[in-house]
Amino acid sequence: MAHRGPRSYFVYILSSERGLLYIGVTNDLQRRLAEHQQGKVAGFTSRYKIHRLVYFEETGDIHSALEREKQLKGWRREKKLALVRKANPRFVDLAIELGLKGGGTEHQGS
Repeated sequence: MAHRGPRSYFVYILSSERGLLYIGVTNDLQRRLAEHQQGKVAGFTSRYKIHRLVYFEETGDIHSALEREKQLKGWRREKKLALVRKANPRFVDLAIELGLKGGGTEHQGS
């Protein structure tokens, strides 16, 4: 489910333990999550330990994915939270449920 092929694109929302949100897009969700979790993505997500996958959407069109990312980033925080709550009411780390979390990610909550 995390990378079905060259025509799968994912818009995803990550959350920190404190509730900070990050929205991104990728064609390989598993690889991108590992990069975030291992601190390989310099900047906001690494600085604030934003590693938990709380929401994602899949599409077969990169243009649709980029438009959706832009749309979500333009939303107010409350609307983003409502979207996540509808699909994932307890804000569980979907990466764990999908079996996408690998070694070196134990520090996610620290």
